[in-house]
Amino acid sequence: MARAGLNADRLALAGAELADEVGFEQVTVSALARRFDVKVASLYSHVKSSHDLKVRISLLALGELADRAAEALAGRAGKDALTALANVYRDYAREHPGRYAAGQLRLDPETALASAGPRHSQMSRAVLRGYAIEEPDQTHAVRLLGSVIHGFVHLELSGSFSHSDPASQESWTRTLDALDALLRNWPAPDPSQTGSRP
Repeated sequence: MARAGLNADRLALAGAELADEVGFEQVTVSALARRFDVKVASLYSHVKSSHDLKVRISLLALGELADRAAEALAGRAGKDALTALANVYRDYAREHPGRYAAGQLRLDPETALASAGPRHSQMSRAVLRGYAIEEPDQTHAVRLLGSVIHGFVHLELSGSFSHSDPASQESWTRTLDALDALLRNWPAPDPSQTGSRP
């Protein structure tokens, strides 16, 4: 019999905590059952599988991040907004590495659309309004923001910047300076490349 009070939301939160402790890839229904000292089978009335559990953790993380980002962006524009958004992702990743990894989980289209994922895209576009970048370049710029911010955070978390000077904080500040400069001087599209596909 499952422990009283267990439900899908509580399991997702416990799974998120476990992910921060041991890594998102190590989270399974079996590991969660050990955490609650219950039989694995008793948890299957709340989650379908380890993948279902991970999806729930991902949705939780995306929601937490979106809420933080929305609060950080309130009343900000331009570089101030860019820095605030970027710092939210970096700080969250440092505080909750397992949840941050969960937020990168590839979701099926229907689940992704119903998640907080679209809010993240909307907030990136809100930042870009301060740079007067219009479509179709705005989509390119959103992808650039994600690539730079998440790429830096991923490399930092993996220890890639730990073996040389200067400190990663200095590189982070300079990276955001460079990103701001690029967005303020967004290049005109090359007509020969417009509409081309790889």
